Parts: sequence; C-alpha cells; structure tokens
Amino acid sequence: MPTGSDALAIDFLRVSKRFMLEEGRTLREFIPALLKGNGWSDPFYALRDVSFTIKKGESIGVVGRNGSGKSTTLKLIAGVMAPSEGEVHVHGRVSPLIELGAGFHPDLTGRENVHLNASILGMSGSAIRARFDDIVDFAELWEFMDTPVKRYSSGMYMRLGFSVAVHSDPDILLVDEVLAVGDAVFSEKCLAKIREFQDRGVTIVIVSHSPYTIKDFCGRAVLLDHGRLVEEGSPESVIQHYWQLVHHEEATLGSASTQPAAASSSLSDNF
Repeated sequence: MPTGSDALAIDFLRVSKRFMLEEGRTLREFIPALLKGNGWSDPFYALRDVSFTIKKGESIGVVGRNGSGKSTTLKLIAGVMAPSEGEVHVHGRVSPLIELGAGFHPDLTGRENVHLNASILGMSGSAIRARFDDIVDFAELWEFMDTPVKRYSSGMYMRLGFSVAVHSDPDILLVDEVLAVGDAVFSEKCLAKIREFQDRGVTIVIVSHSPYTIKDFCGRAVLLDHGRLVEEGSPESVIQHYWQLVHHEEATLGSASTQPAAASSSLSDNF
C-alpha cells in the first residue's frame, strides 16, 4: 500500500501563475521603461499561492466562475505551461481533454492526425497502430479518416480528439468542459468511458460548471476564485459556496446597473 508522496498523483505547492497584460506600448516606449526596471505591463495573476494534493485514483472537481484559474490549473498539471512561483509535481502519464484536437493539423487527414496527436500524447508508433481501429471505432468516423480535418464539423473534430486522448492509457485524465462532444448517444458513451477509467483507478480532474457532473463523478472538489483556492472539501459544500459567489456577483451587478457611471468604474476596478 503506497504511503506519503508515493500515493500522490498531483502535488500543487504554493503555485502562482503570472501573465503580463499587454498595454500597447511601442518599442520606443518599452526600452526606456525596461532600462528603468519596469516591465512591459503590470502582471496579472491567474493563480496565486494555490496548494492542494490529489491522491492516485481520486476523482476531484475544480469549480469556479469564469476567470477563476480553473483551466490554468489543468494546463499546469498537463505541463502545457510552467508555474511562475511554486512547484507542480505530477506522477504518471497525463491525458488532457482540455482543447480537443489542439494538436491536429487542419491540412492533414484524420488518419494522419491520429498518429500525430497520439504521438504528442506519448504513445509509441506500435501502440498507435495497435489501437488505431479502436480509436476510429469509438469516434465513429471510419468513412472520414482520409479526409483533411479542416473539412470536419466541430463535433467530428472533437470526437476524434476525445477518442485519441482516452485511448492513450493515461494515469491521469484531465477533463475541461468537453463532455458534450456530440449528440446525446455519443455523450453517454464518453461518460461511460470516464466511468471505466474510474473503475481502473485512473486519477481524474474535472473542470465543470455543472454541479451534477461534479457530484456524480467526484469525491472531492476545490473552489477557485480570482486565482485563489477558497475552499476544499465535499462536492456538496464546495458547490454551495460556488453558488453563493455567483449569486453575490449577480446581486452586485444588478445593483450597479442602476448607476451606469458607477458600474463602469466598478467593473474597471475589478478587472
């Protein structure tokens, strides 16, 4: 039975992610500012001093309003970006269902993109060949595999991306609001696949605005707000806190809408 760090799939240790907001400075303006020790623009923190751990085999939900840092969290876990401060430790092969088909080349065929995307996810050539039929069967796209994906509908594009990702034998599955990748029947098949991963002990991190998804799939949840972790606990408790934040924001905006000038100033200050 693994103990301590051996039982962890993901460890966030005081993680911050900082971006620079472009302010439209010209190069002529930028060089003197740089010589004075000033940056190109003020920093924006998508995440600030966030710490949590996820055990191997655990399913956890990440909840928060738009702009709270949820997708940034998944991208840090996936290794798409690095933290500005702190440390992110990930143990196992990661399959990110974040931006489905992000590794696809529009001029290549579906067949060629399966090989390209699967290799990006770390699959060997022999593994891709062995699972190719399963990937296409799951996506239900056999008659379109020799068609350039730029001619695919958005649903076809996402179905193929989902199928490649779930056939890469991940230890950690990252899901970012991509469960509705087709019609109702195909969506149910995707949900069943995620259930199968849970039964196999795959670690799953789900970002969703749907309380039903979080409650159905997750044993624990974290709530992010303005880049900070504000609660960690049961899905029911975290979702209740989330709705309190949403209702407070709606009440604040509703009150501000009666004073147009004040509303403009308030929104600018919040941004």
